[in-house]
Amino acid sequence: MSETRVMPEQASPPAIAPKEPLAASAEAARMAAVRRYDILDTPPDGAYDRVAALAARLFEVPVATVTIVDEDRIWFKATHGLEGVTEIGRDPGLCASAVLTDDTTVIPDTLLDPVACSNPLVAGPMGVRFYAAAPIITADGYRLGTVNVLDTRPREISEADSATLADLAAMVRDQLELRLSALHVVRAEQERRKVEQDKRQAEELARQRAERDKAAIAAFASTLQRTLVPPVLPAVPGLELACHYKTASPQEVGGDFYDVFPIGEGRWAFFLGDVCGKGAEAASVTSLTRYTLRAAALVDADPTAALNALNTALLLDPAVGTRFCTAIIGLLDPAPDGSFTVTLATGGHPPAYHLSPAEEGGVRVEAVRAKGGMLVGAIAEATFASRTLHLAPGQGLLLYTDGLTEARTADGHMLADTGLTDFLAHRPAPVSAGSLIDDTVALLDTLPDTERDDVALLALSVPPPDAAPAGITTTAHSAAAPTADVFVGQENRRP
Repeated sequence: MSETRVMPEQASPPAIAPKEPLAASAEAARMAAVRRYDILDTPPDGAYDRVAALAARLFEVPVATVTIVDEDRIWFKATHGLEGVTEIGRDPGLCASAVLTDDTTVIPDTLLDPVACSNPLVAGPMGVRFYAAAPIITADGYRLGTVNVLDTRPREISEADSATLADLAAMVRDQLELRLSALHVVRAEQERRKVEQDKRQAEELARQRAERDKAAIAAFASTLQRTLVPPVLPAVPGLELACHYKTASPQEVGGDFYDVFPIGEGRWAFFLGDVCGKGAEAASVTSLTRYTLRAAALVDADPTAALNALNTALLLDPAVGTRFCTAIIGLLDPAPDGSFTVTLATGGHPPAYHLSPAEEGGVRVEAVRAKGGMLVGAIAEATFASRTLHLAPGQGLLLYTDGLTEARTADGHMLADTGLTDFLAHRPAPVSAGSLIDDTVALLDTLPDTERDDVALLALSVPPPDAAPAGITTTAHSAAAPTADVFVGQENRRP
């Protein structure tokens, strides 16, 4: 357990900017560690936002932040209760002082501290009177930043509270390590592919020299992009999105996951899957899986290539152990007529369902299966398959985890593919992603044993031209809070 370091009322904190050669060298090494994680100036991330929100709730304070200490600024990776602030100067700095020690820093009354009293958050309109911070320390001992809690009134905290704040900082460190691990795996996979491509090019050049009638194969190019998971689904032009997520128990972390994100040139990618098992270990694999799929999709738009990269990442990471996952990943390519070309690849996952209006009324339901997709992370020789479909106006696509089809009805039988197909065939046309998720959630609510497994749903639909809304609607249902709080029917509307 970390010891709490309380700043004396009349004592000055350590110098913020190291002046001695040894201190300057240590700061240079610390900044090298900060740059190693490539986290500065990245967009908001739900994982870090949740840490800030959890810190504010646990300590009952109005403001909590996750910060990284840069050379001349304090950069906020996540804020709770501090809207519109992305960075502040480092000198004088609360975080800049807190990052100089391995212990938890506590300032019970900032007005009595000679340095803290001049901080903009203290002297400014916000009027911070209490500050506590735990450093984010890497495995090799570098302090990257801090997890902070702030209040507008003086207060004291216990040794147990200090330990809790240190645990939150450790959670941030673990998230940074997962992100870094995913980046390393994708870079290694990119380098491996480049070596293979160079070998193929050499073979082709040899054949050209021998036969003089062969063309050189196109150069392979991959671009590594940052792997971030947005806290809500984005607004995709011309598309309606809706999602639902429910864990088997509010006290247990689930292993299902999904995401939708841009990959450039007007195209979007999406995925949904299920990690084997539940709890904290499954959650760590889920984080690695989500980061790796996002990074891989940005490197190579081919969905099967993303699954290959994920398969490699799961097998190479010793922390994963024998865990594996199922996943379905898709590429959305918009067409001038308002439709989308969808390329789907599966890795041991249940089929997606393509819904389109039927001439005789109702909805025609087609199970979208790509033959040959194997479990992800089970064996090194796993192969994955893909197929393409056309998503026209009035049509929709439903992705789900097996918690839906394995749920049992009142007579004790599984809903199964046949029950789900029959249910979807009775949906109204044209297909709406929001209505499809609402109806499926209503179906789940009628089933008696949906607490056995997690359920994740992701729906996409293209509105008809004569019914296209002025804005894209993103509907999210969630019942996955780690406390007794349950949030159902939350809607996020984007102009």
